[in-house]
Amino acid sequence: MVLLKSIPKVDKFVAKNEFKELSFSLVSTISKKVLQDLRESILNNEVDSIDENELIKKVIKEYQNITKPSLQKVINATGVIVHTNLGRSLINEEAFLKAKDVATSYNNLEYDLEKGKRGERYAHISKVICEALNCEDVLIVNNNASAVFLILNTFAKRKEVVVSRGELVEIGGSFRVPDVMASSGAKLKEIGTTNKTHLRDYQNAICEQTSMLMKVHKSNYSIEGFSSEVDFEDIVNVAKENNIIDYYDMGSGHLIDLPYGLNESEPSVKKIMEYNPSLLSFSGDKLLGSVQAGIIVGKKELIAKLKKNQLLRMLRVDKITLAILEENVKSILLGDIDKIPTLKMLFTEISKLKENASILKNSIDDICECEIKNTQTVIGGGTTPNKKIPTVALSIKFKNYKPNKIEKLLRAKNIVGRIENEQFLLDFRTIQEDEIKLIENSIREILDK
Repeated sequence: MVLLKSIPKVDKFVAKNEFKELSFSLVSTISKKVLQDLRESILNNEVDSIDENELIKKVIKEYQNITKPSLQKVINATGVIVHTNLGRSLINEEAFLKAKDVATSYNNLEYDLEKGKRGERYAHISKVICEALNCEDVLIVNNNASAVFLILNTFAKRKEVVVSRGELVEIGGSFRVPDVMASSGAKLKEIGTTNKTHLRDYQNAICEQTSMLMKVHKSNYSIEGFSSEVDFEDIVNVAKENNIIDYYDMGSGHLIDLPYGLNESEPSVKKIMEYNPSLLSFSGDKLLGSVQAGIIVGKKELIAKLKKNQLLRMLRVDKITLAILEENVKSILLGDIDKIPTLKMLFTEISKLKENASILKNSIDDICECEIKNTQTVIGGGTTPNKKIPTVALSIKFKNYKPNKIEKLLRAKNIVGRIENEQFLLDFRTIQEDEIKLIENSIREILDK
């Protein structure tokens, strides 16, 4: 019991000089818990002495754990360009600074400077996207899942939506098209089989309750072999003939032709817009290479109805998203894809990747074993399923360490690589040039210890 009386008083303990520059409120909260834990340890005969310096260290350590940002910068050395777990697409610094200028001052988000009265926030983005895609109008919501939900809720509530069984997808986070339909109030009408759907299946499914023919991008799988699906152009024509809406959930839309023959399986939004669809939606932070957003394009009268849906207020985007998205689409419109990091990484030549890999190899050859390797990677983010692209990686070996141990050591330095064929690799498809020196320094720090 004598030891209990030696526990520091909270008010005197929190007044220590070591806490002088810290938040008094947070230090007090942590200190009460640390001292209470100490009391319980004494009662349980788990400690027989009190070290006040150790108590101070405990409080400071917990203080740092709480105040350290959870969201941190990471070096993506996996080679997966649109890595969902690592934040998907990078934002161009120039576009971000322009958005910062808007966000840190008053702006005309919902104000018409010409007319001197209330304006519409979506007008800021419509001009550049309509020009890029030759569409009538555009609406931006917070992601493509929101776009799907809003469209179905607006046009298909208590009505039927015709979808091929081979397109009833589930993507990451258990996002399922049938479940989204049910939540929106739409009634799913499945047609065809898992591997084959014909045009006649759409035609035969249409009835008085049909509001929409919907096509869904197979974002994370492909059906091969004895299989067939209906081109969206044919779906558009059938919908027009029957005076109903056609809608394509493209998932990860892109606005330019992709390298490595990827266009064969992943048509561009511009190509699909040639069919003059009713509605089409795609993500902003995948192959478009911009911020998280759901981009809806199509007929002006249909977009107008979406804007009147009360749900839009819950799904709309803010000024920062609109500002960055506008700059990114403008860069694509002007053919300046180097300002879109996702596209720049995708189009980087193998020779350049080898050059960057050689820079790191030559800088760490003296401390570890490494080898430049030609290999393959994927774009990721639910794009171009099962399609691989060439890349260059550097295999890293530390003496007496297995690949999973090397991976863990570098991950502790916020460098995320990958293990392939029992080798730890740093893939230069996604490593930025200004990160090469950071990786070198981290490897040296690890081996010095």
